[in-house]
Amino acid sequence: MGSWLMIIILASLLVITVGMLLYLQWDLRRMTHQLANIIENFGTNELVRTNTHSKGVIRFITKVNQLIHLFKQDQQQSQKREKELKQEITNISHDLRTPLTSIKGFSELLTDPSLSEAEKREFLEIIQKKINNLTMMVDVFYELSQIESSDKQLDMEQVYLDQAVVETMLMFYGDFEKSQLKVKVDEAVVSPILADKKATNRIITNIIQNALRYAKSYFTINLIEEEEYIRLRAANDIETFDQSELERIFDRTYSMDRSRTGGQHGLGLHIVQQLISKQNGKVVAEVYEDEFRIDVFFKRWN
Repeated sequence: MGSWLMIIILASLLVITVGMLLYLQWDLRRMTHQLANIIENFGTNELVRTNTHSKGVIRFITKVNQLIHLFKQDQQQSQKREKELKQEITNISHDLRTPLTSIKGFSELLTDPSLSEAEKREFLEIIQKKINNLTMMVDVFYELSQIESSDKQLDMEQVYLDQAVVETMLMFYGDFEKSQLKVKVDEAVVSPILADKKATNRIITNIIQNALRYAKSYFTINLIEEEEYIRLRAANDIETFDQSELERIFDRTYSMDRSRTGGQHGLGLHIVQQLISKQNGKVVAEVYEDEFRIDVFFKRWN
């Protein structure tokens, strides 16, 4: 009796085991079919699912789905980068075509024998300005490629931000006079920062140039000492601004108002973000009523 009971138990276990194996094999075929559909239609949000309760299979499927999720994220990022690259190429083409068209047009006018010497000089000055604009544009793109290069190393040292602000502002004295902006610079002495001096000067310069392009009537710079950072706050009044575009303010392809940039590509604030990030700082922008504010956080020197 005991032997028969043992045989029945073993037979039952064998049937159950075979059944589980067959069910697992069926589930594996089903999951393989799901995976094939996901590969064929990779743009969908489908994931691999299982009906088994095997912890090992569940862990395996979880990892497969994580891999699918990572691939989809990478695909989305690639599509986003491709879209941004196309937009940037369009913007660059526009920025280059405009001065080149002007240069071509005025160069052709210079061949007119009826032109007076004064008119020729005027056209030559316009051509020279357009060439200078093109040169500056190419320099900016070269500078950006250098900044974003992983080989580019910054020379971190003790920098006096208050002095750097005053020295850079003086360089733009004539521009502020010409634009008739009311300028106010905080003369407070703050602790030194840990930064690259050239990069810091470029950050200040780009912020000033941004204000010169977009400010209506005033521009202010204040330095605020905090526990971990020295914060540079720049503010200026602006025309009507769409708050939904604020998150794009540091994008390579963004420009607040291309009609006011003089044909220059909107890379100034993008370069600010890149340079301050490389110095372990941060930058944020906000619009309050009709005032645009940008805060750059420099690491304090310890």
